[in-house]
Amino acid sequence: MSVQASRAKELTRRFRILVIGRANAGKTTILQRVCRSTEHPEIYDRDGAKVCKVMLALQTPRGLHDIENEMIFKSNPGFVFHDSRGFEAGGRDELDKATKFIAARANKMSLEDRLHAIWYCIPMDEHHRAFTAAETGFFKSGTDSVPVIVLFTKMDALYTEAFQQLTEGGMPEDKACNEAAEHAKKMFGDMPHVKHLYAKNYTPYPPKCHVCLHEMHKPDGDGSALIEATTSALGDDVLKQLFVS
Repeated sequence: MSVQASRAKELTRRFRILVIGRANAGKTTILQRVCRSTEHPEIYDRDGAKVCKVMLALQTPRGLHDIENEMIFKSNPGFVFHDSRGFEAGGRDELDKATKFIAARANKMSLEDRLHAIWYCIPMDEHHRAFTAAETGFFKSGTDSVPVIVLFTKMDALYTEAFQQLTEGGMPEDKACNEAAEHAKKMFGDMPHVKHLYAKNYTPYPPKCHVCLHEMHKPDGDGSALIEATTSALGDDVLKQLFVS
């Protein structure tokens, strides 16, 4: 891990990230691994008041989700997370909310109020499902100066599928077990999702990079690759502002 990435894990200033993803994309688990916590985050509204978990549970089924709410882990309060539920079928309203949030936060005068990065989660246990129009629209609208890092979550599901393909093709299980990871990489590289993300004619505003995450459901899941990718995507000028100003 680079020195910059290591320091990012010990931020004393506020580093603000918008996390976008479908339901069950594994977002909370990833945040826990990054912040080295097994607890759920504390949630604060736009006025800084702590949101009661009972009220939050009552609001969520009614669609009263607020992208402005801040999620902060006691174990690492330097990270401030905002949650967008993703742009599933009929999710144009959520896309509009996210776009407005990004535009408002991208160039805030206060560095701590500014949005620094976007993590866009795509779960690989649903990789057969095509992008919706709203999901495609996100990568056609741009995010100003805020870098987007795509997180391919639940990669374990792809390894399982790779193993099944190999054994169904007649390969012995012990050999398939050894070759599943390599076969999964080939499957991943051939997926339309990956190709479309970096195709200019399909995605005018591609992500800065992507990260494949696996075994994040385990208590010792490692989020360092994500921190490394995020700090690399930010660039030196932004990092200097965060650590020096």
